[in-house]
Parts: sequence; C-alpha cells; structure tokens
Amino acid sequence: MTSQKTLAGPGHQPAKPDRSNGPDTPGSSDGLQAGLKNRHLSMIAIGGVIGAGLFVGSGAGIAAAGPAILLSYALVGLMVVFVMRMLGEMAAARPSSGSFSAYADQALGRWAGFSIGWLYWFFWVVVLAVEATAGAKILEGWVPGVPQWAWALIVMVVLTATNLVSVGSYGEFEFWFAGIKVVAIGAFVVVGMLAVFGLLPGSDNPGSGLAHLTDTGGFFPKGPGAILTGVLMVVFSFMGSEIVTLAAGESENPQRAVQKATNSVIWRIAVFYLGSIFVVLTLLPWNDASILEDGSYVAALNSIGIPHAGQVMDVIVLTAVLSCLNSGLYTASRMAFSLGGRGDAPKAFARTNKRGVPQAAILSSVVFGFVAVFFNYQWPDTVFQFLLNSSGAVALFVWLVICFTQLRMRGIILREQPEKLVVRMWLFPYLTWATIAMISFVLVYMLTDDSGREQVLLSLLVAAVVVAISLIREVQNRKKRTAVETPSNT
Repeated sequence: MTSQKTLAGPGHQPAKPDRSNGPDTPGSSDGLQAGLKNRHLSMIAIGGVIGAGLFVGSGAGIAAAGPAILLSYALVGLMVVFVMRMLGEMAAARPSSGSFSAYADQALGRWAGFSIGWLYWFFWVVVLAVEATAGAKILEGWVPGVPQWAWALIVMVVLTATNLVSVGSYGEFEFWFAGIKVVAIGAFVVVGMLAVFGLLPGSDNPGSGLAHLTDTGGFFPKGPGAILTGVLMVVFSFMGSEIVTLAAGESENPQRAVQKATNSVIWRIAVFYLGSIFVVLTLLPWNDASILEDGSYVAALNSIGIPHAGQVMDVIVLTAVLSCLNSGLYTASRMAFSLGGRGDAPKAFARTNKRGVPQAAILSSVVFGFVAVFFNYQWPDTVFQFLLNSSGAVALFVWLVICFTQLRMRGIILREQPEKLVVRMWLFPYLTWATIAMISFVLVYMLTDDSGREQVLLSLLVAAVVVAISLIREVQNRKKRTAVETPSNT
C-alpha cells in the first residue's frame, strides 16, 4: 500500500502526511500499521451497529410508540444506510484514520475537519465513562465485594492495555466481543421466530403469530406521531456504524474492507435491529409491564421459558458494553492521531511506537475517560449530566457533516482519482440532499421534546465553541503565514 496524502482544506499549508492507511515502511515509528485482518474488519463492521443501547434502551422505545417503533427503527436505519453509503464512497477512495474528519478538512475547509474531529473525539470519551459505569454495575452485581468504582477502573485499565499492545490485539478482542453479540442476537431471532409461530418445542409462549402487532390498540396505539418520538429514542443506538471506516486504514486491503462493510450495512440493520425488535413485539403485547421492568429481551426470553434469562442477558449486555468501550477507545485515539497529523492537535498525538500504536493519542483519550468516570461518581446529576447532554446530538452533527462533505468530495475524487470511485452513493445528489433533510428534521423535532431540546442546545453550544476555536486558529495561522511571506521593511 502507498501512504495516504494529507487531506487539507483550502488556504492552509500542507500538514504532516496522514499515514493512516499504512506506512510506506512497515514498522516505521511515524505511521500506523496494517494489523487488522479481514475477519477483524468483518466483525467490527457487524458489531459496530450493535451497541448496548439496543439491549438496554429498546424497552423505552416500545413503551413510547408501541409496535410502530418498528417504523422508527426502519426510518433511522434507512438514514444510517444512506450515510454509510456516502462515507463508504469517500473511505474506499481515500482510506484514513481520520475518516469523515479528514474528508471534511479537504472538502469543506480546515475549520470543518478540526471541529467535527474534536466533537467526535469528545463524544467517544464521554461514551467511555458511560460504558465503564454500565459494565461496573453488572460486575458489582456478580461480585459485590468489589466496589463499583474499582470495577470501572479495572475495565478501563484492561482495555487500555489491550489498545496499547497493538492494533491486532484490539481487533482480536473486538472479533470475540462482537462475535458473542452477533451469535446472541442471531440465536434470539431464530428461537424467537420459532416460538412466535408455535414451532419451538417446550415453549411457554402460546405462539400467537403476528396478532400482538395489532391486538392491543392497533399498530399505532399512541398515534402516528409516536413514530417520531420513537426516532428520537432509537437514533443514538445506531452510532458506531462508521467505526469500520476508521479501522479500514489499518487493514491490508482498506478499499475491499470498506466495500464489504458498506454493502452489508442493509442486512445488518434489518436482522439485528428490525429482526430482534420484531421478535419482541410478536412474542409479547407492546404494553406488557415486563418489557420495561425486565428489559425487552429478557421479557421475551422469559415468555418463551428460557431459564435464567436475566443472567444470560447480563452476560450479553456486558459483552456489548466491553465491545463499545474497546471500540470507543480505539476510535477516539485514531481521531486524535489524525488531528495531530493535520496539525489540529498536539504533534505527539501523531507519533506511533515501534508497534505502530499511537500511544499518546490513546493515553490522552483514556485520561479524559477516567476524568469523566470520576465526574459520573462525584457529580452524576450536574457535571456528568452536562457532558452527557452536550455530546448527545453530536452523532447527528457527524452524519450531517458526512452528507455535506460527500456533496463536495464526489467532484474532487472524480477530478483527481476517478478510478478510486468504486463505491457510489445511489441517486447522487438527490438522496444525499434527502438525507440532509431527514437529519435536519430530526434535529428540529428534538427541539420540541423536553429531553431532546436540552441535548440539541447544549450540543450546539459545545459545537459553537469548537468552531469558534477553529476559526480563531485559522486567523492566527493566516497572520503567521503573512508575516513570514511579507519582506521586512527594516
């Protein structure tokens, strides 16, 4: 592989080359190494769309919209498919550890790459704290002798060590974590569908077929408007689909990896999200109290008569939490690495050790994660809640930036490397603009929701601060360049 040229915005000096899709000299200290195998990338792509939020948060969505939550998942899933197609088009042509941040840098300007890169990094280091705390709660339930904060510390330290060893060790951990999630949901869908139609031997569920989709107040028990309420509740459980485009830069064949991931996103969302929620809704009436009390998946398993369903689901949720933590730390560090390589973060972030690991980028990300975990225990309802809300809408901002970037990048790729345009967005530019409209609508609709309003406004505040910093830096850099280029009069 050849090294990736720096993706730089107009009007600024070329930054340090982004070596994210493999250094010219394997093992060199200034480039990432191609340590991810095809099986790693395949499982990262599949597991990336299965977050702990699917297991934990789906019950609240079902309670809010009833069976119509299926349409909420379908709408958001369609939006994610379109965004991933756009990102896949750019990532297949120019694999980079900075992914959409690096592309925004080139297509929209330095301010855009800087802003969305740091916002994305902020999102994932806050996620580290959320997932570490969630995992610690489960582990404390199993081993109450160890306090929750100690479990959070242990989990963070172990996964930090994993990421520091090599990208291959991250890939190996993620392969098994994601594998457990995939097998669990696949088995749940198969066993659940057999029970739905009365074909599962020994099932406690009467097997009422599709009757539960309409027998309790109809398919829209809360009215058609509840679909949009459901959209707000499920949209953030899809975050993570884009991780594979960052990881592809450290694989042996980035273009092939991105193509496979982009082409498979449709069936992944259909099976894992729509399939599993469909099973829950057909096994139980949507307003069954156990869906909220026990969680949708545990309630469904209990209705079949699966023994120890709660404990089984705890293991699966813990796996999903560890997977999300592992990927979150990897993603935050690679974004920091890319920002460092483009001069938008300390230069130390862009340095790698002899194993091709960006050590400083990993440690800086995990330090903020540790601080956020401390905030979660010390000030859960004030400081940490602010962090949570101020990063809440970042996922939608990222998707918007991907859309606007792709509008510009299509022309740039066609001019500079037309042979690299192996993945194409469908019906360009119409579907791109339609996706922009969909995401914008969700953001505006969030302003009408009490919890959503706070997330959007605080996320906009943080985004405004980051953009302001980027513009100030741009002005300062321009003045420095002018001073260097202008001959002295003395």
